[in-house]
Amino acid sequence: MNSSVKQAIHFLTWLSMLALVWYLAMEVPRSDFNSNLLIYSLLFLGMWVLYKFAPNSENWLWIFIAGMAIRLSLLLATPEWSDDYARFLWDGQLVEAGQNPYAQIPEDWLNSNPEMIDSYLSQLFENLNSPSYYSVYPPLNQLIFWIAAKASNGMVWNGVIIIRLILILGEIGVFLLFLRLFEEFNIPLNRLWLYWSNPLILMEITVNLHFEGLVLLFLLASVLSLSRKKMALTGGFWGLSIGMKLLPLILAPGFIFFQAVRNKKFFWVGVILATLLSFGWLLTDRSYVNFFQSLKLYQGKFEFNASIYYLLREVGYWIEGYNTIYYLTKILSLATVISIFLFSWLRRPDSVIQLIDLWVLTYLVYLILQPVVHPWYLIPGFGLSLLTARRAFLIWSFSVIFSYQAYGNDNFTESPVYLFVEYLILSVGVYLDYFLKKEKLT
Repeated sequence: MNSSVKQAIHFLTWLSMLALVWYLAMEVPRSDFNSNLLIYSLLFLGMWVLYKFAPNSENWLWIFIAGMAIRLSLLLATPEWSDDYARFLWDGQLVEAGQNPYAQIPEDWLNSNPEMIDSYLSQLFENLNSPSYYSVYPPLNQLIFWIAAKASNGMVWNGVIIIRLILILGEIGVFLLFLRLFEEFNIPLNRLWLYWSNPLILMEITVNLHFEGLVLLFLLASVLSLSRKKMALTGGFWGLSIGMKLLPLILAPGFIFFQAVRNKKFFWVGVILATLLSFGWLLTDRSYVNFFQSLKLYQGKFEFNASIYYLLREVGYWIEGYNTIYYLTKILSLATVISIFLFSWLRRPDSVIQLIDLWVLTYLVYLILQPVVHPWYLIPGFGLSLLTARRAFLIWSFSVIFSYQAYGNDNFTESPVYLFVEYLILSVGVYLDYFLKKEKLT
């Protein structure tokens, strides 16, 4: 196939994706699962064509412009697949009003502050999906919520757009860091398409306003700093990733068993300073008590898109006759910690790329053992996997769309058939990555 034909296919594919992702974000409700599945599948196919038909001498500027054009076309989209944005703006408005978002649950705050209620707060409260829970968003998130509230001028739409712009800026940072890291590890530039045009990334970060993109930003910055032996920055950026979402704390065993890091004082100083900066607010007014109480309730009450947990739950029903979630979550949490430490000890990385590969496995083990796996939880693990030879997360970034079947019915009931399809596809990726013979990572 000559280069002009490949370029034509490339451009037409991008143009089709631009139209399809706009239609998916603007016109298709999450309850219409069949349409979501079809369009998402077409977008994933389009991403693969962009990756495979990329010119031999790929121009990173074209990749950047093409992805940015798609993101900017979504600037006015409503977060159709998630209503978390209402809590973001609610917390931000409380901070703007000089209130502590961790001090009271929204229901109690509403009753105790009737004089502060206006149409803006009333609209936000009506759309909250957790009015009886304390905020589970760390202070770094609250900073972004406050900026959005400050600029919203009493309009939900303004707040949504401000958060989206901040997340797009974070995405630009991710793109630039990938550029540096691809150069550092001799990775072909066309692999950028697998992130920059991935429908999971476009929908869950740009449209639905989830902050895992910023988590990935800090993790990539940590990796780049580590590859350049800047230990304080390595620890600092990792600490900020924890401050953004807590979950990157699971990567600690990787650092502990990485000889080049664990004895470096500046690394741990960077971690401590960044963590204190990120969580200092929680030490005031015993905010940490309410914060961790909600985290504990979340971990022990909710179920969504799980794999091993659902299998064990069925065993629990068979033995005990009721949902044993209280015990299962504790057992699986312990199993997660043990597994992550065991794999970290067995692999004991000797290089930065081996450490990244261990992180990818860590994220995979964590998510497979969790009772709640929302699609956007995959993003940090998926982004890191692009720096390695692993493809399980890339495959999962497609199959995770089957989890949205639950929103296609009034009771949000999950279908065992669709869950089986999702995890069967993922199991193929896991087999290819970890059970077929691979070249040794260096």
